[in-house]
Amino acid sequence: MTTIPARIVTLRAAGAALVVELGEPVPRVLHWGADLGDLSDADLAALSLTAEGAVLNNSLDVPRRFTVWPTEADGWSGSPAQQGHRAGTATTPRPSLTGAEQCEVPGGGGELVIHLRDEVSDLAVTVTYRLEPSGVLGVHAELTAGQAAGSNTDPAPYDLSALGLLLPLPERAGEVLDFTGKWSRERSPQRRPLHYGSYVREVRRGKPGVDSPYLLTVGVPGFGFRDGEVWGLHVGWSGDQRYLVERLPEGAGSDHAVVLGGGELLRAGEVRLAPGESYTSPVCWFAWSDAGLDGLADRFHTLLRARPTHPATPRPLILNSWEAVYFDHDLDRLLRLVDRAAEVGVERFVLDDGWFKGRRDDTAGLGDWTVDATVWPDGLTPLADHVRSLGMEFGLWVEPEMVNLDSDLAREHPGWILGPSAGLGPSSRHQYTLDLANEDAWQYLLTSLDTLVGRYGIGYLKWDHNRELHEAVERGPGGVDRPGSRAQVLALYRLIDALKARHPGLEIESCASGGGRIDLGILARTDRVWASDCNDPVERQTIQRWTGQLLPPELFGAHVGPTPSHTTSRPGTDTFRMATALFGHAGIEQDLSRCTPEELARLTHWSALYREQRPLLHSGRVVRADLAGGAVLLHGVVAADGSAALYAWARIATSPEGQSGRVRLPGLDPAIAYQVRVRTEIGLPSFHQTTAPPWLARALEGWLPLPGAVLATAGIPMPTLDPEHAMLIEVRTAP
Repeated sequence: MTTIPARIVTLRAAGAALVVELGEPVPRVLHWGADLGDLSDADLAALSLTAEGAVLNNSLDVPRRFTVWPTEADGWSGSPAQQGHRAGTATTPRPSLTGAEQCEVPGGGGELVIHLRDEVSDLAVTVTYRLEPSGVLGVHAELTAGQAAGSNTDPAPYDLSALGLLLPLPERAGEVLDFTGKWSRERSPQRRPLHYGSYVREVRRGKPGVDSPYLLTVGVPGFGFRDGEVWGLHVGWSGDQRYLVERLPEGAGSDHAVVLGGGELLRAGEVRLAPGESYTSPVCWFAWSDAGLDGLADRFHTLLRARPTHPATPRPLILNSWEAVYFDHDLDRLLRLVDRAAEVGVERFVLDDGWFKGRRDDTAGLGDWTVDATVWPDGLTPLADHVRSLGMEFGLWVEPEMVNLDSDLAREHPGWILGPSAGLGPSSRHQYTLDLANEDAWQYLLTSLDTLVGRYGIGYLKWDHNRELHEAVERGPGGVDRPGSRAQVLALYRLIDALKARHPGLEIESCASGGGRIDLGILARTDRVWASDCNDPVERQTIQRWTGQLLPPELFGAHVGPTPSHTTSRPGTDTFRMATALFGHAGIEQDLSRCTPEELARLTHWSALYREQRPLLHSGRVVRADLAGGAVLLHGVVAADGSAALYAWARIATSPEGQSGRVRLPGLDPAIAYQVRVRTEIGLPSFHQTTAPPWLARALEGWLPLPGAVLATAGIPMPTLDPEHAMLIEVRTAP
C-alpha cells in the first residue's frame, strides 16, 4: 500500500472502473461503471471538469458534488453516509481528507483506502474501495472514536445511528429490480420504475429473511437477462440490513442523478463508541454490467469462485432424510434408506432433525445437543459407520442458535435466552433464540458441536435457523437491557470460524427456514446454502432462477423431493423434479423405499448424469433467455470457453401461444459449429403436440450438427411441452 501522489485515482478490472478525485475537503466519485480506458492526465482533467453541473436557481451557490462521504456539509439533502450524536450534540459531521493509499490486487483490480477526520464528531473515518478481478467492487468503512483535545472529562460515547455506503448512478438508471418472498417462495422478483424520492428496503428480522432484497439492481428501463446496462448492490451481512436507491430532483452532480447504497441497519443504542473504540461496517458489494442480469450474475459468480474458501472438490450428491422419515428415527428404517441411497449413487447422507434428546416433534429438545439415548441406545455410531462403509460421507442437522423452553438447557440456564428482562415475547415454531454474545452460552455450543463432529466423524452440518429475532436484547445487570442483534451475528461468525478451525475439513450449509439467510457474510464461512424448503419443481424453477442471480449453482442446494410436494401438495413427474434439481448442488429428499424399480432406475441414471455434468454446471457461465410471459423458461450453463453447454427447456404453465417459435440458445458463439442432442436418461417430457420439430426428432436419436449462427442468432423452434415438464438439451463443439 503506497501513499497516492495523484489527484485522480482509477481502479480498473474486467471492463469496469471506479474513478475517484482526491479533492478537499472530501474526495468525490467521478465515475463508476464501464471502464473508460487508459486515461491520460488531460483525459482525467476533462472527466473532472465535466463532473461539474450547473448551479441551479434557488439552490447552492456552488456546483453540487457527490462525495465519498456525503453529508449536509456538502449541501447534500439525500441520505447521508453517517448519522449519530454525542449525548444529543455533534450531529452535523464535517469530515476532511487526511490521506489515502492505493495498491494493486493480484489478478487485476486495485484497492483505494481514504482516510477522513471529522472534528465535529471526533471520529476517524476510513473508507475502503476494493475492485476485485471480477469487476465487483467491495466497499466498507471503519469509524474510530477519539477524545477531544484538552478535555478534562470523559466525553460522551458517540452513538452511531446509521452508516450507509453510497455510489452515484447516471440519469439513465431508471428501473429497479429487487426481491420479496415468504416461506417456500423465496426470491420473488419485483420491478418498478424509479421515481423521485427514496426507495428503501429495511430488514428487521435478525437475518436477511425469506423476503430479503437480496440484490438490489437498478438499470436502464427494460433491461433483461441478456442485455441492458445495470448496477447492483448486495449487503454482505447476516443480520438487519438497509438498501436504498434514491433520486433527487437536483441530482447528485452533473450526470449523477441517482444514488445506490446500503449497509447494516442499526438499532437505537446498538453502537456506542467510547474513546478508542471502532465500528467496522459489513462489506457492500457493488457491480456493474452492460450485458444485462446475466452479465451482473457472471461478475458475482466469478467473485465467489475466486475465493480461497470456495469449495474445491466436486459437490457430492446428497440424500437428506427429512422428507423421507421426518421425526421417525428408526435405525433399521434408516439403514435401509442408506442402502438404497448408495445403490442410486448418493455420496453424502445427512440425518435431519429428530436425533437429539427429547426431540420427538418441534416443541421440545432444541438446545440439548446430545444424542437421544432412548431412540439411539448406541448413539449415532451404527448409522454413521454404515454410511461410511458404503463410501458415503455422514452429515447431521443442527440448529445451534435456537432453544425450546421444554429443554434441559432452558431449564438450567434461562438467562442464556435472548430477550428482555421484562419477559420473553411470543415463541415462533415453539422456539426462542440463544444469546450467542453470552460467552458461557457460546462456549457451550462450541463444546457441544465440537464433541459431536469429533465423536461421529461428521463431515457436514446442515445449520438451520428457524425463527426471526424479535426483541433481540441482551439482559444486563439490574434489568438494564442492551440491543443485541449485531452482537448476535458477530458471535455466530466467531462460532462457525472456531468450529471450522478445530475441524478444517468440515462443511456447513446455511439453512434458515429454507432460504432465509443467504448473504455473502454467512457464505464467507459456510460452503453452501439451502435455497428453499420447497422442493416442488414448479416453484423451484423460479426460486433457483433468481438465487442464481447472486450465487453460482454449486453454492445452493437443489433436491429431488417426493410427489406430492411436501410444501404445496402438488403432484408431479419425477422427470421434471430431476431436471430441475440438476442445476444446483444436487440432492435427494424422499423415501427411496417407496420408489418403484423404474423410479429408482431413473434416479440412478440422474445421479450418473449429475456426476457427468457437474464439472460444467459448477464452473460455467449461467445463462437465461429473455422470453415473453412466464409460462416457459430456458436456462443453462455454458463452459467458459464456449465448448459445451447444458440447457433446460421448461414449461411451468400453459400459455396463449401454441408454439414458441425460434428460440435462441443464450451464451453460444455464432461463429462456432456445434452439435446438439437431447438427454433422455431421466425420461422424456410430455409433449403438447402431434409431431416434434424435425431437428428435435434427430437430436433425440443422437448428435445433430447445427451451426452457432442458427443456435445463437436465428434460434431453433422449441417443442411445446405440457405444463410441469422439462427437456435437457446438451451442446458441444463439433469435432
